[in-house]
Amino acid sequence: MTLVDLPAVPGLGGLYARGAASTGRLALARRTGSAPVELPATAYRVRGVRASLDHLAAYQRLVGEEASDTLPPGLVHVLGFPLAIALMARTDFPLPMLGMVHLANLVEQRRAIGYDETLDVTASADRLRPHRTGTQVDLVVEAAVDDEVVWRGVSTYLAKGVHLPSDERASDDERAPFEPPLPTGQWQLAADTGRRYAAVSGDRNPIHLSPLTAKAFGFPRTIAHGMYTAARLLADAGRGRGDAFVWSVDFVKPVLLPATVATSVRHRPGGGFDLAAWHPRSGKPHALASVAPPPLTPPNRRPDRPSAAWSTAPPPATPPLLRLSATRPGATPGSSTIQPRSRSTIRRAGRPTIQPRPRRCSGYP
Repeated sequence: MTLVDLPAVPGLGGLYARGAASTGRLALARRTGSAPVELPATAYRVRGVRASLDHLAAYQRLVGEEASDTLPPGLVHVLGFPLAIALMARTDFPLPMLGMVHLANLVEQRRAIGYDETLDVTASADRLRPHRTGTQVDLVVEAAVDDEVVWRGVSTYLAKGVHLPSDERASDDERAPFEPPLPTGQWQLAADTGRRYAAVSGDRNPIHLSPLTAKAFGFPRTIAHGMYTAARLLADAGRGRGDAFVWSVDFVKPVLLPATVATSVRHRPGGGFDLAAWHPRSGKPHALASVAPPPLTPPNRRPDRPSAAWSTAPPPATPPLLRLSATRPGATPGSSTIQPRSRSTIRRAGRPTIQPRPRRCSGYP
């Protein structure tokens, strides 16, 4: 693996333009049989990455996090996301960046990260593998403080319709049926939710910005960012998640804006939470997530050896739960698109209403 140090975090606008051009060249190369079939053996690193206090406050207001001087794990994802996009925009990346579907996200946070701490952020690509509808790949981002990895995120993407030569058997990702649990909350998302998240995250993918640009990519309306949905679910878990945890998210159906979204936060018997967001009328899930205690002995990692350690497997299936609990109320935001939550506790005896953790299936673009 060759480690390339970049002088600064690249801008997403230029990367999307490069990715669009690379996608066109890749399609032509695939027709002539000259397209790359392996991941680039290159990792990108940027030293000295920091979040400003204004950026932190804007992100906390947007996703409903409580005011704090520590970085929410979703904001660390935002800081490292451009490096992952830079890898996908390379001419030797074997999958087209445009049209990539975000299937799942796995974050392992080892401790709280102060907003004034300086991060060395590294990104690499790993585990190119077949899927029944195309090809999957993991984009791995690590954030280190003084050579100690304090945060690691694995984003799994799917290139639909792209099948590369492989000896590995395609994964069978049929999803277990989802039965909506008793809701503990509800979101009211305005039509501009995608634009507001784009302003904070820098991710101005056209499918999130306007109905016109979303329709150009096959969506009837603007859709919410998957990581916005995931971050709001995590914020609903509140401080009970602790400073160190494993946060796993499966993306199922995109949220068409404007939208009403039902949510559930359930305590796990061994610690942590099960989280879900779904359409209140159809009962179809948007995102299913969990927060689990961290490994007892997480390995020490250095930023010059990306993706060599830490398990990328999701937490084990959740045992049946007999009680459902709402957690803290959501933080009062600066915009009407995030509604304050009332504090309540809901308990119900009987069989569980969520099936064991399903496999990855659909995902978000």
